Amino acid sequence: MKIQGKMFLWLSFFILAVAVTYGVWAKEPVGTTTLLLAFGLAVMIGFYLAFTAKRVDAMAQDNKEADIADEAGELGFFAPHSWQPLSLAVGGTLAFMGVIFGWWLMYFSAPMILIGLLGWVFEYYHGENRTQ
Repeated sequence: MKIQGKMFLWLSFFILAVAVTYGVWAKEPVGTTTLLLAFGLAVMIGFYLAFTAKRVDAMAQDNKEADIADEAGELGFFAPHSWQPLSLAVGGTLAFMGVIFGWWLMYFSAPMILIGLLGWVFEYYHGENRTQ
């Protein structure tokens, strides 16, 4: 995590240099403001990562002598088959098409997104007191 913090802090200095150069050369306030906001965002992320890296255990990426296998382990549980992403994708597609063709498509996309989202959240929920 220390590496990522340093990378974002160095990136922020580069963005600041670009913002100053752009502001002096182009004299365009919107682009300069955007670059300054990007500088602030990079500083916040870099500071957070550097601040957090001091409080967590050292990871393998922070050790120069570490092997690739040192970070191996369980990544999490992923559903082997689920129809919920398909429902979310179709609902999201209809929602974005509603912005283009007409807001009336939101009447069809909102229920599909809601069904997909609730189905995904409660996919493995079988009740509080269910015995097996």
